[in-house]
Amino acid sequence: MDIRNICCIGGGYVGGPTMAVMALKCPDIQINVVDINKERINNWNDKDLSKLPVYEPGLAEIIMKCRGKNLHFSTKVREMIEIADMIFISVNTPTKTKGIGAGKASDLKWVENSAREVATFSKGHSIVVEKSTLPVRTAEVIQSILNSSQNQTKPDYENKSFDVLSNPEFLAEGTAIDDLLNPDRVLIGGDNPEAIKSLRNIYKRWVPDRKILETNIWSSELAKLTANAFLAQRISSINTIAALCESTGADVREVSRAIGKDSRIGSKFLDSGPGFGGSCFKKDILNLVYLAEYFGLPEVANFWNNVVSINYWHQHRISKIIIKKLFGSLSGKKIGILGFAFKANTNDTRESSAIQICKDLLEEGALLTIHDPKVEKNKISKDLPEESFDPNTWDVLDSVEKTLKNTHAAVLLTEWSDYSNLDWDNLAKKMVKPAWIFDARSIVDKTKVLDAGLNLWRIGDGSI
Repeated sequence: MDIRNICCIGGGYVGGPTMAVMALKCPDIQINVVDINKERINNWNDKDLSKLPVYEPGLAEIIMKCRGKNLHFSTKVREMIEIADMIFISVNTPTKTKGIGAGKASDLKWVENSAREVATFSKGHSIVVEKSTLPVRTAEVIQSILNSSQNQTKPDYENKSFDVLSNPEFLAEGTAIDDLLNPDRVLIGGDNPEAIKSLRNIYKRWVPDRKILETNIWSSELAKLTANAFLAQRISSINTIAALCESTGADVREVSRAIGKDSRIGSKFLDSGPGFGGSCFKKDILNLVYLAEYFGLPEVANFWNNVVSINYWHQHRISKIIIKKLFGSLSGKKIGILGFAFKANTNDTRESSAIQICKDLLEEGALLTIHDPKVEKNKISKDLPEESFDPNTWDVLDSVEKTLKNTHAAVLLTEWSDYSNLDWDNLAKKMVKPAWIFDARSIVDKTKVLDAGLNLWRIGDGSI
């Protein structure tokens, strides 16, 4: 099938960047990103590229080059589905908050709504591609909804037919554009070889053929969940070793370097930090837990549930260390938070460790000043809502100097490169003595901090 027009339902962290790169590499294909969120679409279309709803290095340049040519953003869901040969479903799949599987299973409401829109508005034959992270066998749900529209006679519609493919994303926020331009692999799951070939031919425009893997649709869905679970497991594992290092005099950086040289293990995701965050890791692991419980595998469910439990424990462990070092009380003490995004080079705060650690500190009576180069105050206010925390007990400031003025401690929670080169001699003069630096990302220069007369706790460092 010759693909000339693509519609992507969902203009979030996956849909926007993915379609932007596809538009860049396939200038002959018209790509329409649609979303019912008018504010999000307006931001995608804003002339001021700093207002794009997603921050990723390199994304703005691609948007500037392709937008209005073969990349378009709109709320015209029906119209764009009608003319599309291929339709990507890239909508949010939050964890259910009530009912069967609450707290673990994915809520597929938006996926189901998207499938119904495709079933209603599509014409002729359409290839429907799952792009959202979905539990295993979701394709059956989509196919069932699509099949319900086939062979229904309507005066302005041809008979419809569909193929459903799974094409999960393997993007790391902060490096998403490079991940899209130079992927480790592209995974396509499906039953119809011709439909798979149509999608494969698109990716072959810039991805080496050997990196494009084909599986059945169920393996493709499960591979995405498993990949995120394995990465999260490595983070939880190295963070437990960091705690052990602090108690034994070892240094987790040295341990990580040593085990990372083992070709069977490798060096990636062995940096200790405040815990994993982002939209996928926790959600996907809990999905695995739910699936394992559903299929009668409690030992499997317990194993993966412990990966999430360790992450919670580690976040609270850092909070307790801060309290202990500040003489057991934070009441009325001012603490500067450096970094609120869950990782550097993104403005995404979903499941950020900073949220839980800030909540712990606020509950202990601390006053927080927060700085992050890409996260705006209105986003932080959603993570620290007024009904839970008095807005007078925290504030967001536009510079590190202002953030650390008259503070008793600084807590580094996001590995922004700017934070690794701070002038600690100057900052120390603005802080209340004896002041502490809590480096949860191992990014400060240990010697410079200590020479500035500051106390230092660094994650996984038992030598201090």
